[in-house]
Parts: sequence; structure tokens; C-alpha cells
Amino acid sequence: MIKRALTLCLTSGILVSFSPEKNTEKLEKKVQRIHEKCLTVDTHCDTPMLMVKPGFNVGEEHEAPKYRVDFPRMEKGGLDAMFFAVFTGQKPRIEENYQKTYALANQMLDSIHSSLKHNSDLATLALKADDLAKIEKTGKRAIYIGMENGFPLAKDISRVEEFYKKGVRYITLCHSYHNDICDSSSDSKPAEHNGVSDFGKQVISEMNRLGMMVDVSHASDKSFFDAIELSKAPVIASHSSVRAIASHNRNMTDEMIQKLADKGGVIQICLLDAYIKDPDTTTVKFLKLKQLRAKRNTIKGEMTEAQKEAYYKEWEEIQEMDSPDMPAVKNLVDHIDHVKNLVGVDYVGIGSDFDGGGGLRDCADVAQFPNITRELIRRGYSEKEIRKIWGGNLLRVFKQVEQMAQNK
Repeated sequence: MIKRALTLCLTSGILVSFSPEKNTEKLEKKVQRIHEKCLTVDTHCDTPMLMVKPGFNVGEEHEAPKYRVDFPRMEKGGLDAMFFAVFTGQKPRIEENYQKTYALANQMLDSIHSSLKHNSDLATLALKADDLAKIEKTGKRAIYIGMENGFPLAKDISRVEEFYKKGVRYITLCHSYHNDICDSSSDSKPAEHNGVSDFGKQVISEMNRLGMMVDVSHASDKSFFDAIELSKAPVIASHSSVRAIASHNRNMTDEMIQKLADKGGVIQICLLDAYIKDPDTTTVKFLKLKQLRAKRNTIKGEMTEAQKEAYYKEWEEIQEMDSPDMPAVKNLVDHIDHVKNLVGVDYVGIGSDFDGGGGLRDCADVAQFPNITRELIRRGYSEKEIRKIWGGNLLRVFKQVEQMAQNK
């Protein structure tokens, strides 16, 4: 009789409750609930490059892959905070280029402040770690500002505080080439400073004094280890991934991740394809991008405005090409798994690099960020762990940087 009753249950209620449709619905409700409860932070996008161009309004909804970040899609994707990066490429270090780059950095800063003023119903500037929780309660997006490449400092240490007063809360010490602060991971030339320069030491000290986060993404391995030792506060890698999984020189070795964690810092996993999975070097898209980069490198830092326009147009066209090798969210979460298994879940987060190369097959823009939460849930991450990954870890570091500055 008991066996008969169990059979009836298995053929009715229990089978229905565990049907694929019910499981999917249950998962989606869990994804929505957890994602909405998290204070979600993305530590790097290059959208300010677009904001200085005529006709682009970050307050209007756009479509990927041409544009990946705007305020309406941030709301759709449940993204509470974004660090807008003031990015300037490296040029030969002559006075003319220092002046031009300084002017461009200020133009981007002005565009961010102006955009927030004109879209005050959608987003607002955030300056402190605790600002995010307050802004989230208003239903608006919180916009923090970072600076990618310390080149605009132009060996003038007073500019660190100048940019801090304009809202900058981290500086990525360098970009793809050596600069006055440190050696880059991507420069084909021999190391210039053998890590962080004497000026770079002053920059890191001044950032610690002010409460600015030191960002080691793009830095050479030696520059990274120098920065870790020099900084009194924890440091961040705003958009880097794991070299043990994808062997790009922009990614971090296990030793680097361990050192970062020992100092209390955080690695923000980047969504750029080559940093997530070693690329298939035979695809048309890869070869075209390689040719375009080679063409850019022959011109180096001396491109005219017309050449820049042509370069970015061609780059956008190539990026829009489909690639069967494009990594997916599951590949991204492999990197998060690796960091968790290596040093623990307290030292990893998300830094997309959207509008600067970032984008995955199933996470092409900020509106698709819940896909990351879904994959984390599928792999058994708890709600507490997901909250840490989506912002808790970064905010912890940010607060520690602020507190150390206040105690000086």
C-alpha cells in the first residue's frame, strides 16, 4: 500500500514539482531575488571615450556590441554602480603630448559631470564607498570615476590631488606602454624602470594619503610586486583575469593573486575575450584584429584625429563580427572559481572593460549581468558569496583605503 502511494506521488505531484519548467522558473526567481539584493559594482568601463563624441548620450538606451553601457541598461541589468574610466592612451613623453593628454582627461571628466547633471533623474556621482548604499535606495545608478593610465599626471605630483578633487577614486598606474610611473605588462620594449619608478613611488604614497585606490591592472609583474610593497593600503586590479586559465600577459599569476589577497586587495575579473580564454588564432576575427593592432603600432602615438576615427571605426566593425570561439559566462566563472579555490571568495569581483573591448557571447552589455549571477547559483555559490563577488569585496577594500587615509 505504501509502495502504491509512493508510485502515485511520483507520477503526479513530485514529478510536476520537479519538472524542467518548474526548475527553470524557480531558478529565475532565485536569480532575480539575489541579484536585486546585491549591491552590484562593475569597476571598469571605457564609456567616457564615447561621451566626448558628439551625439552620444549615456542617458539613452543603445544596443550592443557598438555600445555596451548606458543608464537605462544599467537599470535593466540590475547594476547599481559603475566606475567610468577616464582613459588616455600612452604617447611619447614630450611636453606637447603631456598637455594634450591632460586636456583630454579633463574633457572626459567634464563630460561625466555634465552627463550626470543632465541625467540627474537616472544617475548621480558617488565619491565614497558608503555612497552606493544611499544612492541605491533612491533608485538611481551610482557613478564612480577611475583614471586608466597615469600619463595625464605628467610628472606633476600635485595632479593626483587635483584629479581626486574632480572625483577620481582610483588610478590605473599605466596602460599598454611604459610611462613615468611604472613599466607596463604589454610593452615590447625592455623594462624602463624595472618596476615602479621614483615618481611612481610618490604617486602611490600620495594616493594612499588621499584615499585613492591603487590599480595594478596593465602593470608589469615587477611593477605589480613593487606596488604591493609600496602601498600602505590594499590595492585592486580593476579589470584583470587569471593567467593560469588564459595565458595573456595582462592576466595575473597565482603568485600575484596570492600576494594581492595577502594585502587584502581584490582582482576584478575582466570580460574581455582574450583575457578569459586563449583565443583561436586561426579565426578571421582574430587575424583582422591582429592586423589592425600592427597597423596602429606602426603609427604608435602619433595618430591624427582622422586616423583615430578610421581606426576606431574599423575596430568596431571587426568587433561586430561573429566568432565561434567567443567565450561565454561559464568561462568567466571559471576564473572566479580559480580565485576562490586559490585564496578564497573574499578577493574576487567583476570589472567588465565594456566599451573598451569587454563582452562575452552571453554577456554583451550591462543589461545581461544577471547571467553571471545565474551561473554562480548553478555552481553552488551561496547568496553571501555572490554579494561579495558583485560588490562586497570591492567596497570592503574601498573603505579600508578611505580609513587608512583618514588615520594619517
